[in-house]
Amino acid sequence: MIRVLVVDDSPTARALLVEILRSDPEIQVVGEAKDGIEGVELTGKLRPSLVTMDVRMPRLDGFAATKEIMIASPTPIVIVTSSFDAREVEIAMQSLRAGALAVLRKPPGPDSPAFEETARKLVGTVKAMAQVKVVRHWRPQGGGPAGEPRAPQPAPPTPRPAPRASLVAIATSTGGPAALHRLLSRLPGDFPSPVLVVQHNAPGFMGGLVRWLDGSCDLTVKVAEQGERLRAHTVYLAPDERHLGVSAHGTALLSGAPPVGGFRPSGTYLFESAARACGSSVVALILTGMGEDGVEGLRAVRQAGGQVIAQDEDSSVVWGMPGAAVAAGLADSVLPLDTIPIRLMELVINH
Repeated sequence: MIRVLVVDDSPTARALLVEILRSDPEIQVVGEAKDGIEGVELTGKLRPSLVTMDVRMPRLDGFAATKEIMIASPTPIVIVTSSFDAREVEIAMQSLRAGALAVLRKPPGPDSPAFEETARKLVGTVKAMAQVKVVRHWRPQGGGPAGEPRAPQPAPPTPRPAPRASLVAIATSTGGPAALHRLLSRLPGDFPSPVLVVQHNAPGFMGGLVRWLDGSCDLTVKVAEQGERLRAHTVYLAPDERHLGVSAHGTALLSGAPPVGGFRPSGTYLFESAARACGSSVVALILTGMGEDGVEGLRAVRQAGGQVIAQDEDSSVVWGMPGAAVAAGLADSVLPLDTIPIRLMELVINH
């Protein structure tokens, strides 16, 4: 049985979430909290399998509550927000950085045509995220960022020779926004290769994610547009419900083709396209995420002579995607997240 604590300052929203969650026989709602302070207290007292967390609340918002829970009582947390306006997205992003696993839009009322789909998505996400083994975060000591896990030790560099990279392609899912923030903020503003990213997100969330990343790193971060020339110093994220690829002429390709392995955008689509266009000069990076999206595409990268980097297990929120790549023997390097920017710089300045 999955034991869930629902944290939301709106009695109406709490009642709806409770009703949806209780409709699944494998979920038990063990408590309700009307603000972040109560949510922190009940998490420690009830020890739920998972917490659903509102964003804007009195006394303590979703970010502050998430940060405290991950320090005091580490528990899987899913952020459930009523909108994707700039302020709510900012709080949601900070919550992901503090240890929350996913962000979902609150389901509308039962009379809405979108109710069944959003309710099903909520239940499915709660059941999946409840299985994630989260790690304790630590209060800052000596100036480190609050709530972030202690940095792992660097792994040795890959021995396989590599040509200079002309394109970096990244696929990530659960835990991806925080990982992208940490990775991109450590790359210099003059990073000489374009970076293409597939991040599995709730629809409507991409714009806020791009604004957050663009404001927190020296690179330009934007949503990719069909046919635009891919430029250095720039990160391109796949838009909602579109695959992202690259043409032989160095332009962005967006496609409404069917989902690959259930995903659109898909990491496999991106990696296969990058391998065809760039051959041995592509670097494919597979970060934290649930499932195996991207793994089949990495075979094309390896066959083309490109490099594959997988995030290591200790620094991943979920080691599903990178773990599957490692298990398939497709990774040239398995590195802690904080070491990956160093390796990318080595690859783009090689020769």
